[in-house]
Amino acid sequence: MNQQPSGAFIAAAWAALFAGLLAFNIGLWNAQMPLNEKGYYFTVLMYGLFASVSVQKSVRDRQEGIPVTAIYYGLSWVSVLLSLLLLTIGLWNATLTPSEKGFYGMSFTLSLFAAIAVQKNTRDAQPKGQGEQG
Repeated sequence: MNQQPSGAFIAAAWAALFAGLLAFNIGLWNAQMPLNEKGYYFTVLMYGLFASVSVQKSVRDRQEGIPVTAIYYGLSWVSVLLSLLLLTIGLWNATLTPSEKGFYGMSFTLSLFAAIAVQKNTRDAQPKGQGEQG
């Protein structure tokens, strides 16, 4: 059974994704940290987003009987966990206030969750029989 997502859920997922990305990046833009540190956090965010979408796609493909190699499936999960670990280590060692660390952690988490929801909605909105390729 393929239930179509509601317009409200689609809008909420996109709004959450944009809110998380915008908040994280505005925080980086205004942060008093070296450019290489800003680049680190931005790269971890992009890596995490890609990895979370890969996990959602891999899990969904397997549920629908679409072949997914075990190595890609495993790498997708490792990548999500690694992005979370890299952000945690970076924030743990950063000279930021606890509220700033919490801000980055929450906006990162919101972005990853929203990316998964957007990917799910995109997949669910496809007409039946038009599965993703690749």
